[in-house]
Amino acid sequence: MAALPITALFLDVGGVLLTNGWDRYARKEACETFKLDPEEINERHHLTFDTYEEGKLSLEEYLDRVIFFQPRDFSRHAFKDFMFARSQPHPEMLELIPALKARYGLKIAVVSNEGRELMTHRIRTYRLSDFVDFFIVSSFVHFRKPDADIFRIALDIAQVPPQQVVYIEDRDMFVNVAEGLGLRGLVHRGFESTRAGLAQLGLKL
Repeated sequence: MAALPITALFLDVGGVLLTNGWDRYARKEACETFKLDPEEINERHHLTFDTYEEGKLSLEEYLDRVIFFQPRDFSRHAFKDFMFARSQPHPEMLELIPALKARYGLKIAVVSNEGRELMTHRIRTYRLSDFVDFFIVSSFVHFRKPDADIFRIALDIAQVPPQQVVYIEDRDMFVNVAEGLGLRGLVHRGFESTRAGLAQLGLKL
């Protein structure tokens, strides 16, 4: 029996469409820039960041717990600006996905772990809603990858059989979770390999 054609792409954002938003490298840079104790900051971050990504804390509450639990010689506004500025585009991917959508009539969904304020900034700054049909984000739906339920929500909303979905993600574990639900997984290592992988699945430009 012939394989079903791909009719939807599910995409991670950090590491695929954009750089990671607030990862260990960004925190290291923040500690250097703002003269913070990296061991203390990282311990506090790991104790509370999952809760923020699940939408159970605001960014202000996260900052209260991780950064501004004591007086600082910099403003909250300056620190948030620094956080938001860590998000940078991967232009080739931001061109590829809309072009594939236009050619093949694909549904495009973001399936991502991200805090609400950071994701909202990323959506608006890089106009992701111009080509993304819906956003299944951990802070919106209160499930985080690797919880398979976040993919089930995306499938329910897309109303596409799993076999007709490609999930593009830079973390092998999350791709494996998606594949366990029947989605076709593509580990993103870079633009050229992802473009070639999609072409093998019938999505050529």
